[in-house]
Amino acid sequence: MKQKVTGIGGLFFRGRDPQELAAWYQEHLGVDSLFETVWKQEAGPTIYGPFSHDTKYFGRSEQQWMVNFRVGDLDAMIAQLKAAGIAVETRAEWDSEVGRFARIHDPEGNPIELWEPADRSG
Repeated sequence: MKQKVTGIGGLFFRGRDPQELAAWYQEHLGVDSLFETVWKQEAGPTIYGPFSHDTKYFGRSEQQWMVNFRVGDLDAMIAQLKAAGIAVETRAEWDSEVGRFARIHDPEGNPIELWEPADRSG
């Protein structure tokens, strides 16, 4: 039987202050800090795919990646982030039959996409 990966085991990226950045992700998005524990996420759909090298979807042209986090209630997450002073962008053209999307940036400018799947049954 041909082997395949069973999921994403980690997402690693550079940061000027890794501990501060990990704390931001933990405080505002609920992603457990890798300096404290291993984050256990809920099972559900995951989209994995490369984009064209000249895509404008990520924002800055030098941006090589963008993480997309699933959320259960996008409106509540947006309200929570805005209350914390985090700018949230939404665009009607981002929403589709697969769900609704919003975009934020972490303190180092990395884009983060938030996705509320249309089919919440996972």
